[in-house]
Amino acid sequence: MKYRHSYHAGNFADVHKHVTLVALLDALLRKDAGFLYLDTHAGRGSYPLEAGRDTSQAEWRDGVGKLLGTTPRAAELTRWLALAGAEAGTYPGSPLLAAMLLRPADRAALFELQSDECAALHDSLTSAARIRVACGDGYHALKALLPPAERRGLIFIDPPYEEPADFDRVIDALANGLQRFATGVFCVWAPVKHATDLTRWVGKLARRAARPILLSQLWRAPRDARAGLAGSALVIVNPPWQIEARMREWLPELQQLMANHSGAGYEVRSIPPPAP
Repeated sequence: MKYRHSYHAGNFADVHKHVTLVALLDALLRKDAGFLYLDTHAGRGSYPLEAGRDTSQAEWRDGVGKLLGTTPRAAELTRWLALAGAEAGTYPGSPLLAAMLLRPADRAALFELQSDECAALHDSLTSAARIRVACGDGYHALKALLPPAERRGLIFIDPPYEEPADFDRVIDALANGLQRFATGVFCVWAPVKHATDLTRWVGKLARRAARPILLSQLWRAPRDARAGLAGSALVIVNPPWQIEARMREWLPELQQLMANHSGAGYEVRSIPPPAP
């Protein structure tokens, strides 16, 4: 695997996925009962925004950089920004955001395949209780850890998509996870490079999942150019109550704050399970 997230940390796709992640965690936190947070591709946890990087092309400037110092109207944006901007000069990835929110009754299982990234993640969370960091394949963890003893959980699937076959592998992993934990909340991230390709993939995923789905998209460039990363997509299976309604409030504001192209836009769409 050649992918390293450091260059992309804090970009517009990270902001989209992490605002959503915090909102999903908050939804689970509304109940007293504990839950499992499982991150299949956790990364290193924390990323420097300046030191040792080519700051002239750093993607965070058009992502989290657009929101630093602002006062968003939507509570979800304010909540995420308070967490993401807590330590100057660094950006927290999904495992650190989760660690900030989990209670003693909750636990986390964080998986990272790249050994150096996994070691960095372990070092950043050595004092965190009820958090397990494992250097291994997060897809295999779905088989080993689901269903969780808590019978509640959020599974976050955010692979690098280095090969075209990775899209099918994600669908297989999701379907297998749902066979073991049909009521769990699953959140899958995917890059948007062409709208038609994404629509076809989401349709295939929805048929395999056979559960209620919420699709969230944020794009900053036209989605028909097949050039680079045009947008960010999140597929939420078994979305918690009120997530869709709240997303329709904060996603338009986020798109406006980060827009830099006339072709920018967003979508929030509910996809019902297929008819039996």
